[in-house]
Amino acid sequence: MEKTKITNRYGLLGRNISYSFSQKYFTEKFKALNLKDHSYDNFDIQHIEELPDILQNVSLKGLNITIPYKEEIFSFLSEVEETAKKIGAVNTIKFTKKGLKGFNTDAYGFQKSLEPFLQKHHTKALILGTGGASKAICFVLDQLGIENTFVSRNAKQGVLSYTQLDRNIMEDHTIIINCTPLGTFPDIDKKPEIPYHFINKKHLLFDLVYNPVKTSFLQFGENNGASICNGLKMLELQADKAWEIWNS
Repeated sequence: MEKTKITNRYGLLGRNISYSFSQKYFTEKFKALNLKDHSYDNFDIQHIEELPDILQNVSLKGLNITIPYKEEIFSFLSEVEETAKKIGAVNTIKFTKKGLKGFNTDAYGFQKSLEPFLQKHHTKALILGTGGASKAICFVLDQLGIENTFVSRNAKQGVLSYTQLDRNIMEDHTIIINCTPLGTFPDIDKKPEIPYHFINKKHLLFDLVYNPVKTSFLQFGENNGASICNGLKMLELQADKAWEIWNS
């Protein structure tokens, strides 16, 4: 039996991404849609300088971008869509006649998965971590009118350190979003060092990590009565949005 020639290749660009959600998700999607000439591969590179070699693949039609290249990718793009420009991070690339065009579908995925959980008292949020993903989170919270503050290992202008989180700050900020990779499989015992004993039933804890389904961060929040949500729905939504962009 003749093997179908792959003419529409997509993939994920990142570092140490063998665990990736995207490859399995899109491979199953292509199977369900009976797209035998489509494939989705992991492009696991150690440095962004290796990207030009990948781009020589003529059947490439689109890429997803993950840690740590969401910001570094900008120098390779000929055009950046408005939302991605405002956020300052790109997670989806479309191959066009004019060159590579960057988009951000993280913001869409996060907003759509967060909104069902929001209540009137959710007016302030803490964003744990300051990497590429956190920029999309901040953008969405701003759009929704939710005051937000970054938390990182070291305090600086506009950024709190973990050691500064006291009862007042914790009780004031009823949404806490983990944008760090802490707690990702196999390091499932790790979690952001926040004072969990100040969390109560008014809190909503959102973790961008999706494997395991319930991270230590979410488990500790749930133990104190908080509502919790992991990053799986966000990933599915951002992936479907990327697929829409590639096909538009």
